[in-house]
Amino acid sequence: MKQHGADPVAEQAAQWFARVQDAQHDAGLQAQLRQWLEADPRHRAEYELLGQLWLAADLIPGQRLEALCQPDPVRQLPRRRLLRLALAASVAVVALGLGWSGWHYQRLNTHEHYQTALGERRQLELPDGSRLELNGSTHLKVEFSPAERHVVLDAGEAMFTVAHDTARPFVVQTSQGSVTVTGTRFDVRLDPQRTRVAVEQGSVRVQGTGQSLALLSAGQGSHIDAQGSVAAPYPIDAGALTAWRQGKLVFDNATLAQVVSEVSRYRAQPLRVTPGKVANLRLSSTFSIDDPDALLRALPSILPVAIKTHDDGSSEIIAK
Repeated sequence: MKQHGADPVAEQAAQWFARVQDAQHDAGLQAQLRQWLEADPRHRAEYELLGQLWLAADLIPGQRLEALCQPDPVRQLPRRRLLRLALAASVAVVALGLGWSGWHYQRLNTHEHYQTALGERRQLELPDGSRLELNGSTHLKVEFSPAERHVVLDAGEAMFTVAHDTARPFVVQTSQGSVTVTGTRFDVRLDPQRTRVAVEQGSVRVQGTGQSLALLSAGQGSHIDAQGSVAAPYPIDAGALTAWRQGKLVFDNATLAQVVSEVSRYRAQPLRVTPGKVANLRLSSTFSIDDPDALLRALPSILPVAIKTHDDGSSEIIAK
């Protein structure tokens, strides 16, 4: 029976929260929840509050939880009544001054910006235990809530080692689409015309801005083009694609145009290649990210090309 004066939004949030806890793998239910959360800012606020209260119960000893839930012992509670237990336990935590709020609030509600300079590589750990490795010239935002772990990649590339949490999907968003996981290891790179995804461990779902999507497992990659369309999964060499983490650029039968495009990401001065035959020459080699000009020094001894330096400081690879 509905209590007099009860807040209908709070009641709806509690119902949604209880339903999701019992069916975390129900994709249809998750989609309905997202619609409800987006319908009104209060919906999300109430739902996120319940998430904070739910996790607060983890900090209370089992005997104390049993006492809070008397006359029913914790072990006899069916799963659908755990929400009532968590709420009661959370109120007790506040009353007893156990200091849960600061740690849990940071874990559930993180809003941070991270940025690396040209040639800089950076490692960091997020409050949920996930680890990020940022390549140079990368800019991303981390936005955690009790319902979702959300990262917006505005530029550059990052390797994600995601802490497993089925209740809170980890979503990496770019201007062209998104990558969703619950726990895995994968690389996302944002280029002007596409978003590239490479999976080293686990599996991910790649979703374009349109209706297309792809499910990737370890050793597979895909990309989202400028129109938001997702390519079918294809095999990749994850070690080569993520060699930047060890400060290396690995090329395996790449065209010179591809090599120049990649090396240009690590140079302050522009690097170009003459279109046509020269651009289509192929190269297999490894270079240091920290010394991108090593490519220019080595190329004339590897391929029939020469390096021309212009007055503006840019360099061009031309036929010898």
